[in-house]
Amino acid sequence: MNISLLIDGADVKARSKRTFERKDPVTGEVATVAEAASVDDVNAACDSAAAAFPAWSATGPNERRKILLKAADLLEAKTPDFAKLMTEETGSTGPWGGFNVMFAAKILREAASMTTMIHGEVIPSDKPGCLSMAIRQAAGVCVGMAPWNAPVILGVRAVAMPLACGNTVVMKASETCPGTHMLIGKILNEAGLPKGVLNVVTHSAEDAPQVVEALIAHKAVRRINFTGSTHVGRIIAQTAAKYLKPVLLELGGKAPLLVLDDANLDDAVNAAAFGAFMHQGQICMSTERIIVDNKIADAFVDKLSTKANGLPYGDPRGKVVLGSLVSAKSADRMQVLLDDALKQGAKLVAGGKRSGTIWSATLLDHVNPQMKIYREESFGPVKSIIRVDGDDEAVGIANDTEYGLSSAVFSENIPRAMAVAKRIQAGICHINGPTVSDEPQMPFGGTKDSGYGRFGGVAAIAEFTELRWVTIESHQHYPF
Repeated sequence: MNISLLIDGADVKARSKRTFERKDPVTGEVATVAEAASVDDVNAACDSAAAAFPAWSATGPNERRKILLKAADLLEAKTPDFAKLMTEETGSTGPWGGFNVMFAAKILREAASMTTMIHGEVIPSDKPGCLSMAIRQAAGVCVGMAPWNAPVILGVRAVAMPLACGNTVVMKASETCPGTHMLIGKILNEAGLPKGVLNVVTHSAEDAPQVVEALIAHKAVRRINFTGSTHVGRIIAQTAAKYLKPVLLELGGKAPLLVLDDANLDDAVNAAAFGAFMHQGQICMSTERIIVDNKIADAFVDKLSTKANGLPYGDPRGKVVLGSLVSAKSADRMQVLLDDALKQGAKLVAGGKRSGTIWSATLLDHVNPQMKIYREESFGPVKSIIRVDGDDEAVGIANDTEYGLSSAVFSENIPRAMAVAKRIQAGICHINGPTVSDEPQMPFGGTKDSGYGRFGGVAAIAEFTELRWVTIESHQHYPF
């Protein structure tokens, strides 16, 4: 499949006349051939978005709502196309592709509902006869940068609320799934967005630094949002700071799942397995550290290892739970983490099997701080179990990380679980639920090296609007 750039409502070729390939991680065959955008293409996309902004920002909320709702319907109708593209470009399973589309449609519908929720307020003034207001207005051109791991969900999330708030958008597609991200742009334009309101650029990996800098530097760009690794997020934040531009970052995670000594073990096991191995563990919220009280650790590990060993894995085109990792490099990294942990005394209690880019569900018990997997985000299906004595040690281990995105606590005593949840340094905590969980209306985001700012619902309005102070005054008296 050949992928063009989407600029000013039209399919265009890169001015450099260069393309790049994305290969299927399982078969090695070329999945997509995409245009390799240069700085000139980026500037053209940003110029188009800037030209479209005055009219789009003045468009009524119900017209914006109608387009977003239509896009949600069109997106769902393309579910088979998205699922096929995701498997070819990223190695994901069909059900993961279907879930991506279903959830992304919810994001569009939630954004549509927000078009009439962009509220202001009247603030009492000390000046006689003065009406003083705080109002929210569209910020301008927004840049959205989405990753490959949940490409439809996160691609749509990067653009939906900015559009709902009246901004125009330039979306930077991931070089790992250019076809999937471009299809999102096509659908939104088909739904009725005026030309230039949403532009999509694809680029090769080697061109990423120049493309990202150009996107952030463009004089019309007023907001940036990025979902991806902490390493790249830090670069983007530093670049945005150079140009004094706000950026919303949702980055890596090392999500802890705490199993207290009074937890329902079956519930905790099911949540841990889902959170750890859904989409091969390639989710920012994935359960990375299973922290279990020693009093119930043996029973819990026995149940969880049995479940993990029973999860089918293999070619994502088959009936499996775990499909392929995104690349051979990611699969190699799993081996490094596994070997390092085993060398330092960890016990392999499930999995450990590999075939190319495909790994079985793998669990390491008795993980300690000297092992790489204790601190490094695996972003794959090799997960650690850490045994602790009591709630205080569990919280200490949970917070012993640079990350702070998602977390979970299992206990039958809800006040106890709430007390633990409040002490965990993470933007999200689920009591008796998995670390992998999201709803479009919720304030989604992290703390520490997991980023800052919030996607989702009303909270996202503040990220993509300018708050202005406007007064209406009459007959003022001046000292001279």
